Amino acid sequence: MERREFLGLLSLLGATGTTGLFGQRGAQEQQLAGQLTEHTLPPLPYSYDALEPYIDTRTMELHHTKHHQAYVDGLNRAERELARARASGDFTYVEYWSKKAAFNGGGHFLHSLFWNVMGPPGRGGGGEPTGLLRQLIEQGFGSFEAFKRHFSAAALAVEGSGWALLHYRPADGRLIVLQAENQHKLTPWGAIPLMGIDVWEHAYYLKYQNRRKDYIEAWWNVVNWAQVEQNLHTAMGK
Repeated sequence: MERREFLGLLSLLGATGTTGLFGQRGAQEQQLAGQLTEHTLPPLPYSYDALEPYIDTRTMELHHTKHHQAYVDGLNRAERELARARASGDFTYVEYWSKKAAFNGGGHFLHSLFWNVMGPPGRGGGGEPTGLLRQLIEQGFGSFEAFKRHFSAAALAVEGSGWALLHYRPADGRLIVLQAENQHKLTPWGAIPLMGIDVWEHAYYLKYQNRRKDYIEAWWNVVNWAQVEQNLHTAMGK
């Protein structure tokens, strides 16, 4: 994924502010560390109960305020520690904090995407895609139903915790379905995520227990296809 494309997609999910790390500890240290972004938890575009009965209120509340917040906090800490390493010149733990930045950064980005590609059933969520998104789905997968089966199978088959994701690949203009273990493994370069379903157990266990398949089937009733198409246009630079 090119930096311009990545930042363009991030702009859909909410802007973040920039802050200094060292406060009054000195401009020299700040210059050595570079600027930092203070990542924040984005608000949901609907109420916690808006996706009922397909995703329950308590799951949405815990998922957003506890799990997503933990990724935001983890990403901020990892980036602060990497900045301290730059300022001090001590990179002893660079591998550790780089992994933490990837894990928590993936969690923050994908959850920000996840909230926005869902909507209340019958009021933005559910139905089928239209327009260019529908056209590219049919070109790439044969039909919408074939795409839906493929995507659902990928989500069900994620080993352990992770995601199924629809990406746009600029190299050939195709839509592709990918998996991500946790939220950063198995993810290739050169493709832009447009839509994803979280299949970590915290996303569904209160309502569906170990029935991931039932959760996936229910999730299609809350997909916000208009937002997915908007993500596609942004990824294509339109």
